Order: sequence, then structure tokens, then C-alpha cells
Amino acid sequence: EVQLQASGGGLVQVGASLRLSCAASGFTFGDYAIGWFRQAPGKEREGVGCISDRDGRAYYYDSVKGRVTISKDNAKNTVYLQLNSLKPEDTAVYYCAREARWCSRDPNMYDFWGQGTLVTVSS
Repeated sequence: EVQLQASGGGLVQVGASLRLSCAASGFTFGDYAIGWFRQAPGKEREGVGCISDRDGRAYYYDSVKGRVTISKDNAKNTVYLQLNSLKPEDTAVYYCAREARWCSRDPNMYDFWGQGTLVTVSS
């Protein structure tokens, strides 16, 4: 059974940091790109970043560039999303998702999604 379990969210103050985790199971972890997306109430889902061994790098998208680091631990089948200097507009459900070959910012390219973890940033 393919599973992606996002965790690590919570209620934090402006300026705080969080590290989210995405634990994968049920597939060959190193063969897939793992993307992070977020969705705020009333807004469309948007890409945060992505990492893959095939690409050989991580990608960071405009809304969070400079405040985020994505890392990958293949031994633990886990991808991490480090969020720094959090702002109220970062409040959203954060999802991790699997793509079969390459990183993409298009959520339609991902074939499996986790349930997400809620990040709430208070002013």
C-alpha cells in the first residue's frame, strides 16, 4: 500500500520555524520526486517545492523562496520541509505528493497525495 504521511504542523507565532516531515512507504522511494504543496482556505493549491534524486536537486517556488529548505533522507524514506520566518499568509494545509519521474510545479503531474498537515501562523 502506497502511503505518504505528512506531519509536523501546528500553531506557531509570526517569525517561528517549523520542520514538516513526509514519511513514505509502499514504493521505491528513490525512484520518485516528492513535492510539497499548500492550500489556504478559499485559495488554489500551490507548489512550495520539490526534491528528487533523478533531478539531483531541490526546487523552491516563488512564494517561499529564501525561507524554505527541502531535504531528503533515503534511509528513512522521509522528505523534510524546513519553513523559516513564518508569516500569517503561510497558514495553509501542507501536502506532500509523489511524481513518477521528475519534479514539477503542476499538481496534476503527481499521482499520489498524502493527507496533509495544518500550519497556522498567528500574528
